[in-house]
Amino acid sequence: MAKKVSFYTIGCKLNFAETSTIGEEFRKRGFEIVEFGEPSDVCVINTCSVTESADRDCRRIVRKALKVSPNAFIIVTGCYAQLRPDEIAQIEGVDLILGSNEKFKIFDYVSDFQKNYHAQIFVSPISEVEEFHIASSTPASDRTRAFLKVQDGCDYNCSYCTIPLARGESRSPEISVIIERAKTLAQLGYKEIVLSGVNVGDYGRKIGTSLFELVKELEKVEGIERIRISSIEPNLLSEEMIDYFLNSDKICNHFHIPLQSGSDEILRKMRRRYNTELYRRRIEYIKSKDPDACIGADVIVGFPGETEKHFETTYNFINELPISYLHVFTYSERPNTDAINLPGKVSMDERHRRSEMLRNLGLKKKFAFYKQMIGKTLDVLWEAEVKDGKMFGFTKNYVKVKTQYEPSLVNQIVRVKIVDVEDVVAVGEVLSEIQAIKMEDNER
Repeated sequence: MAKKVSFYTIGCKLNFAETSTIGEEFRKRGFEIVEFGEPSDVCVINTCSVTESADRDCRRIVRKALKVSPNAFIIVTGCYAQLRPDEIAQIEGVDLILGSNEKFKIFDYVSDFQKNYHAQIFVSPISEVEEFHIASSTPASDRTRAFLKVQDGCDYNCSYCTIPLARGESRSPEISVIIERAKTLAQLGYKEIVLSGVNVGDYGRKIGTSLFELVKELEKVEGIERIRISSIEPNLLSEEMIDYFLNSDKICNHFHIPLQSGSDEILRKMRRRYNTELYRRRIEYIKSKDPDACIGADVIVGFPGETEKHFETTYNFINELPISYLHVFTYSERPNTDAINLPGKVSMDERHRRSEMLRNLGLKKKFAFYKQMIGKTLDVLWEAEVKDGKMFGFTKNYVKVKTQYEPSLVNQIVRVKIVDVEDVVAVGEVLSEIQAIKMEDNER
């Protein structure tokens, strides 16, 4: 009987791509992949360490895995493992801890997966992490959109961030390597790829190419109908790129552009590489070219030295901009970062209050953006998720849509008319081919 392995991923889309690739290595060796929470012989936990809660999550997930499978061989890898391996070794039940350089080489460190009852640690110094490991969604994934890792590490050294300590310097593979993986994803049936990385916009800088050139080559891959960029820094997004992306049939009119703060003073303390004026220009330029484009933003609340006035400046800055949704992060002190030593610590109660205010603002903006789509016809890539008889999918501009479940629609791009918005999900009416043509003619 085949051994069973389960996976749990904490963190970003990059982590999900890497977990999927690790899963494929287990599959190739005869393991059966089961859902986390089901009995398994091996459990791999791919961690994040952006916030303090991610560290706590690791402990919780280990306990949950062992509750279901007391004899499961527990492997912890990812950013938390790279940064705090000794801390993880104190978690009861962990057998193997692998750092960033080791996570794709599990079978080099263990073969029989017999429980040790003490943790073995294999973590290289981050200065030695130079290799790029290609990763993407695989047949083990149940998604119709494939995450494709095109870049890793970061050279930016923002004052609050542990990523350079956990993943090393920025690095990326040749375009040809990514194209080959994209072709494989197309053959597997994926219609959309999401370009993922720590700093995607930095792709190719050290090997004499660029994200712009990569995207142009990816457009040529047959079978891939959509290319989505997970996130891009405002200083790495030019007007030339925006024009090209918005005029492309394949590139999604969806831009996730980190902001972090609407105060230039706080941005300087964070060591961000732009100011609010540049950020505003990028957002307004996108919307001037395509009013239906979706723009998401990340914001950190409660950074050291952020006064009530700074927060009000951030709130008002976001409120005035045509941003479509927000990802709000409550600042968390991370060991070995410069920000932890900055004066002006904000109380946890105040951090949570400000976070709640911005999350409410984000929901209002998302709802308003979705309402703007009512009456429009949009192409939706339908996913396998089903809830209460409804299926879900996403438009090119990242509007989540639901309609009555129909199995034949899964992994198909179908024309729909947006007729309503319920609980910040658009309601789509699937159109026949003739209806879609008529709607297009009317919109012209």
